[in-house]
Amino acid sequence: MATSIKIDDGLKNRIQNLANLRSRSPHWIMREAITDYVNREEAKENFKQEALSSWKAYQETGQHLTGQEVRDWLTTWGTDQEVDIPKCHD
Repeated sequence: MATSIKIDDGLKNRIQNLANLRSRSPHWIMREAITDYVNREEAKENFKQEALSSWKAYQETGQHLTGQEVRDWLTTWGTDQEVDIPKCHD
């Protein structure tokens, strides 16, 4: 699928300059930039959807962990005292 976009001369020059510095084509620079952007936005959307799902589950069950409980658990990661995730509670 071929796609074209219109960009202003200033951005076009910046892309060309970066491509020259990296010994890459402007096409490669643009493709990488778009890929990075889409990956980042998909990750943000996935995080948002997971948060909404968690909020819905909390509203339905009331089960939760406090922020302090999570922080305490995370501080054990990678130590000799690593513990399993705490149980949710009302």
